[in-house]
This record gives sequence, structure tokens and C-alpha cells, in this order.
Amino acid sequence: MNSFETIKKLRMQVRDWKSQGLRIGFVPTMGNLHDGHLSLVELAKAHADRVVVSIFVNPLQFGPDEDFDSYPRTFESDQAKLLATGVDAVFYPAVDEMYPHGEFQTIVSVPETLTGLLEGASRPGHFDGVTTVVAKLFNMVQADVAVFGQKDFQQYCVIERMVSDLALPVELVKAPIARSEDGLALSSRNQYLTASQRVIAPKLHTVLTDVAAALTSGNRNFNELQQTAQQQLLSDGFDSVDYVQIVHPKSLQPSDSQDSEFAVLGVARLGKTRLLDNILLNKI
Repeated sequence: MNSFETIKKLRMQVRDWKSQGLRIGFVPTMGNLHDGHLSLVELAKAHADRVVVSIFVNPLQFGPDEDFDSYPRTFESDQAKLLATGVDAVFYPAVDEMYPHGEFQTIVSVPETLTGLLEGASRPGHFDGVTTVVAKLFNMVQADVAVFGQKDFQQYCVIERMVSDLALPVELVKAPIARSEDGLALSSRNQYLTASQRVIAPKLHTVLTDVAAALTSGNRNFNELQQTAQQQLLSDGFDSVDYVQIVHPKSLQPSDSQDSEFAVLGVARLGKTRLLDNILLNKI
């Protein structure tokens, strides 16, 4: 497995692979890898001849009160996991390699119709940070295909819109949510759960599954379904619920009775740990 810290060396390797007619896959991460990340790598391997994984904790997507400095940086263990998974190259640039002009950066911004609601409502500027770094990474890696997880569903929709609007020559693949046996979506945040919180955490998936079942059966009383789900999460022991929303999976706007596709999105908190999950329903 090759490891690169500079854009120049990474591009030399990618250029060599492409000269051989090889297809390049890419998985961007912020490190602190778990089995969910590794499932993205496996999917990328199925779509490409060579796979590059980036590890970069992106300061641009952290707000002033968020945990950039304390975000776990576990490069040695991450590298070992990627080596065992058969990754071909790891790209781990320093901040000044990614952002050589400091705060004076060109920003890539997707319209607020996708970025100003749900996760973006409480994190202004977050998605500008995401789209800017992903656009830069796409240009650096020059991959043919890039894999993102469904768990961060709004992020996937935002990146999909950016790729479409800017005509970027990369195919996006959405990976299914990797889960524990009890249904909890795998996340780096899960390590912060106490034993008692870990028992409660899978109930987020259970409640969203109940909402999805109601929609599948024909229930279109969206407000009631959302409010009932939020109350159930609180009754199940969650400390607070940021939202349960039923939205159109492309526009992320609230669903209406004419829709046949739905995304059921939920975010709930246990202590300081913020858990995300979602379920997608197509053509019901």
C-alpha cells in the first residue's frame, strides 16, 4: 500500500495507473476508521481496479463551537486497517497542503435549498466546508468513481448536486448503511456511548423503521408520524431529538401526499453523543 502526503506524488501514481487503463476508486474519510468505512472500501474495490482512501480532518466543515481539535486522529491504526482491506493508496495531506492560502480560499457552495435545512440548519457553513474539500479531493485524486455512505444522507445529496452542477467527471456510488447486529448504524460517535446508552441507541433505527412501515402501508399523515416518532424516542430514553423528518429523497423538502419516494431521517442525542440514521423508501 502506497502512502502519499503531497498532491504531486499522489497524482504521479494516479497518472501511472491511468496510463495502464486502470479504473480508479476513491473513498474520502476523516480517519478514526471503523467497519462502516471499511465497507465503503470494499464497495469501491468492486467498482474499480485501484482504490485510494483519503484521511483528512477538514477544518473548513467544523463550526467555532465544534470539536475540530479533539476529533480523534488515529492514523496508525487506520493505516493498518486499510492495509488489511487491500487499499492501494492512502492520501493523508496536511492542512497547508489542502489549503495553501489559509483562510483565503475559493469556496464551493451548493444552494441553500439543500444545505440550509436539516443538518445545515444548526451548522451554518458546514456543507460549504464539505463541498469545498470534496471538490478539491476529486480534483487531486481524479478518480473515476467515489463511494459515500448513505448514513450521512444529506451530505450525499449535496455532493451529488455539486457533481451534477459542476459536471465533474466522477461517478458516485451510495453505500448502504453498515449496522451492528442490533440495528445501530456504525459511527465513530458510537465509541462515546456508555453501556446503558448503547442499549438505547438502536431504538433510533427501530422508530424510523416503524415510520417507514406506516408510510408503506399508506399512511400519509406526515406531521403525526414525525411527532409520534419523536415522542417515542424520548420515551425510549433519548435525552433529546433534533428531528425526525419525512422528506423527498432528491430535494430534501418535506414530503407531500403525491410523493412515491421518501427518506425518513432522524437525529437523536444520548448525552453528548449525536446519532444519525435514515431509511429510504422507493416507489411505494
